[in-house]
Amino acid sequence: MENTTSESGNVPEVSKASDPGLKFKKKKPLSIAIAVVLVLMVIALFFAKGLFVAATVNGNPISRLSIIKELEKQGGKQALEAIIDKKLIEAELNKQNITATKGEIDEEIKKIEAQVAIQGGTLEAALAQQGMTEEKLRERIMIQKRLEKLLADKVAVTEAEVDTYLKDSKAAPPKDMKMEDFRKQISEQLKGQKFQQEAKKWVSDLTANAKIKYYTNY
Repeated sequence: MENTTSESGNVPEVSKASDPGLKFKKKKPLSIAIAVVLVLMVIALFFAKGLFVAATVNGNPISRLSIIKELEKQGGKQALEAIIDKKLIEAELNKQNITATKGEIDEEIKKIEAQVAIQGGTLEAALAQQGMTEEKLRERIMIQKRLEKLLADKVAVTEAEVDTYLKDSKAAPPKDMKMEDFRKQISEQLKGQKFQQEAKKWVSDLTANAKIKYYTNY
């Protein structure tokens, strides 16, 4: 009988005739990576569907993108202009190195809280009603305080202006208020009016001299 062992003496050779012709292909690393990514994407979409879908109606999804587009139609122009103004204002105030301290902002917050309390409410409830957070309120106060410093010379109110107002309006202090306190209140009121006018003019001039390119038309 013919010896079927190899020259090494112990490992039998498998003849080509016994090979059934089956070949096992190794999966390519790229295919595996793509499959893993797709699975992860499906999982991420499931757990973060609120980022893309706002609601479903009888199984039909309403995308957040459609809501954003609708909101842009309603107030996109106003929102964009507000953001542009904010950026221009902050850039100019930074350029002129005009700042406001935390203490100044806290003091203004306390004044607002006192005014709201007189009306029987709380600052938290008032902010919630307007859809605003305290952080946003502080941001607005910060900008206003900085603008007040910038426009201080233009919004100052003289005693003569208070006298003229009292004469023309024939306003009189309440029974429980001293005339001195009443004049101070009128002075603050006139100062606020001047500030609104001067701030509006300042921002308008700032915008007119800025280079703004619009890529979206509302």
